Amino acid sequence: MRSDYNSNAMTKYPIGLQNFKGLREDGYLYIDKTKYVYELATSGKYYFLSRPRRFGKSLLISTIEAYFQGQKELFKGLALEQLEKEWKVYPVFHLDLNAEQYNSPEGLLSILDRYLRMWERQYGKNEGDKTPTDRFVTLIQRAYEQTGHKVVILVDEYDKPLLQAIGNEALQDNYRSLLKSFYGVAKSMDSYIQLAFFTGVTKFSKVSVFSDLNNLKDISLDARYVASCGITESEIHAHLDNEVAQMAEANGIDKSTCYERLKQQYDGYHFRENSVGVYNPFSLLNALDSKEFKDYWFETGTPTFLVETLKRNDYELENMTREEVTSDLLGSLDSINTNPLPLLYQSGYLTIKSFEPRFMTYRLGFPNGEVERGFTKFLYTHYVPIQQEKSLFFIINFVKEIESGQPEKFMERLDAMFADQHYQIAGDAELYFHNVVYVVFKMLGFYVDVERHTSDGRMDLLMQTKDYIYIMEFKIDKSADEALAQIKEKQYAKPFELDSRKLYKIGVNFSTSTRRIESWKMI
Repeated sequence: MRSDYNSNAMTKYPIGLQNFKGLREDGYLYIDKTKYVYELATSGKYYFLSRPRRFGKSLLISTIEAYFQGQKELFKGLALEQLEKEWKVYPVFHLDLNAEQYNSPEGLLSILDRYLRMWERQYGKNEGDKTPTDRFVTLIQRAYEQTGHKVVILVDEYDKPLLQAIGNEALQDNYRSLLKSFYGVAKSMDSYIQLAFFTGVTKFSKVSVFSDLNNLKDISLDARYVASCGITESEIHAHLDNEVAQMAEANGIDKSTCYERLKQQYDGYHFRENSVGVYNPFSLLNALDSKEFKDYWFETGTPTFLVETLKRNDYELENMTREEVTSDLLGSLDSINTNPLPLLYQSGYLTIKSFEPRFMTYRLGFPNGEVERGFTKFLYTHYVPIQQEKSLFFIINFVKEIESGQPEKFMERLDAMFADQHYQIAGDAELYFHNVVYVVFKMLGFYVDVERHTSDGRMDLLMQTKDYIYIMEFKIDKSADEALAQIKEKQYAKPFELDSRKLYKIGVNFSTSTRRIESWKMI
């Protein structure tokens, strides 16, 4: 059900709005998710939900808060209005860790103290309590004694301090110790608690922050809650069809084409095997509001710790969409020092593409065009050994040279890129070469038809334009002649024998000792 609370001729999109009460009272668009709130409230007690940033977690938390505060008038016309009959009022402790910087232990202590003082003004305090954990225990007891109702604990972005401390083990250990004790109150005070709900981008588990709260039910991969955040295809057709029609008209396309472009750009998140796809709500609503197909999610920034994690693990980028992972690995960041895929999945840069039931493994991939383009551009600026201000012009010139049939200039530019000694990267030279080539040709693939195939650690590549075909084979510490010989031996050009376009075969050899393209030949 869609409800705008107050009727307006023009749709008011809740872009950046996370407060359910304000959204409803001010007449903003709301796609009804309240049936999930009721199900959570009546079927369990302790929950954890992981979703990428800008995916509606905070709005869900705010909706739960309004429900447990008995604000019945806000749910007029929504599913919960019919489902709930009693509308009891419970004391709610809502902790939001999202909008802070956690550069030191004092930063986390300060925000916990701010919330505790706010709650203590309402319920009182025990002067003997010194630690945040002790103060929280007292507050829960006092709230229960004063109201006669059990308390509701809502923690939004519980992992923000831990994510900001990735790479700083001492600081992360400090945060982990403090939060482990603080969050553990939700279990030790079980008899006083009606509901505890935690959200975050990632899940630090096992011997980490949730080890004292091991009764949490993780609903991140639960089929029942796949659509609890985000917007599904059926919801768009049911509630936003007029808005899609307006966007189609503004872009000079028909409505079905507009639906398809929206799907390619913003859909594709799967939080369970064989589940319905979910659109990123932040990007979708921005697109409908501005009527432009832009990369809105990436305008809000990508954390550098993602690239730092990939580099620290000497990760081969092409494996992001080739490796198979288990559900245990996807659900936890405890293995972050050996495999960065859980971080990429939970952060929303990868999603479930397929499931192998025999081995209970998942294959991941980019959810949609927005994420694939945005993340590739981000990787490009961090992996390609050229000055950042020159990076876009490198790609533009690459594309122009490919499209105009100038392979010599293209190869000279590629060689010059690796020859920039000042920007060479330390570490495994072969991995460095593979990652740079992967990112460069991934970028070119957004403008030119590019296919990559790997075999025994060697990469061959096919590029096609309306006038030209390029077949390239890369070798490491061998020779350009060997690369050309493989193109001939494997008959890579055979499918194009009758093609009228001009075909170039290019063999390239990379030297790990000089970290440069040592030689290349073309026929």
